[in-house]
Amino acid sequence: MPAENALWSRGVKVEFKHKPVMLEQCINGLNIKKDGIYVDGTLGGAGHSKEILKRLSNKGLLIGIDRDEDALNAAKENLKEFQNVIYVHNNHDNIKEILEELKVDNVDGILLDLGVSSYQLDERNRGFSYLGENELDMRMDKSQKLTAKEVVNEYKEEDLANVIYEYGEERFSRQIAKNICKQRKEKEIKTTKELVDIIEKSIPKKFQNDGHPAKRTFQAIRIEVNNEIKPLYNTVLNSIDCLKPGGRLAIITFHSLEDRTVKNAYIEAKGKCTCPKDLPYCVCGAKSLGEIITKKPIIATDEEIKENSRSKSAKLRIFERK
Repeated sequence: MPAENALWSRGVKVEFKHKPVMLEQCINGLNIKKDGIYVDGTLGGAGHSKEILKRLSNKGLLIGIDRDEDALNAAKENLKEFQNVIYVHNNHDNIKEILEELKVDNVDGILLDLGVSSYQLDERNRGFSYLGENELDMRMDKSQKLTAKEVVNEYKEEDLANVIYEYGEERFSRQIAKNICKQRKEKEIKTTKELVDIIEKSIPKKFQNDGHPAKRTFQAIRIEVNNEIKPLYNTVLNSIDCLKPGGRLAIITFHSLEDRTVKNAYIEAKGKCTCPKDLPYCVCGAKSLGEIITKKPIIATDEEIKENSRSKSAKLRIFERK
């Protein structure tokens, strides 16, 4: 179910559209209790949250977190029929501190839908999209200082190439970084179009047949600007720490690095005995925080992928606290 709300940006009316990915799978995976406390750490347009709230009684509570104020405003409009919601302008990486401030000891479920929202891509003034000509920004939280323009114009060539390769899995990362640095010596790179032009000139034409040539580089810079990968491992462990016994953590990823990070954090939280198999009991002290519900990640159905192309790369992993 898409959540759509009107927002205004620079005097232009923009629709906040969000079609929640794997909605049914997420709701079922959270195993919702009607009087429970749930956290949507990436509230967005509140598509997932709305379905959670429909299953809660008046005694239940939803805590919606987002670092994008536009998203929070849209969510408040979309969820205006519900009174049992607390809205928090913050980053889900700070979940422990957020719950401590709200005096909530632990919760029954947490949902994280990682990556960029459809609205952020569509609202060209935010600079996430490689279409059109807009300022290089890409900040999910518009109050933070680091923008895409600083990354593109101030990072050393080697660091820039590493970002593009690691986060974008772009094979021509070094050539792109070289040409960016060459161009910025002449003139500061200010717009998305200027960056796209450099990227297109850096990738041989015969390799530009797998989607837009700037897609991977823009993704990489966005991840760097918003620090989406580095804190994720600890965020997963901290989220598990915030769960009640039987509580569940559901995480949707859209990037191989995200998925690998979540998978490895889940494995650590589950605990792995390293004792020799011939010992009658464990002596290594391995501690388990719970079980991985999804032995393999859940992926979107063919039908959903046809309706929502964003779901194509989505993977859902679920952990249950014991």
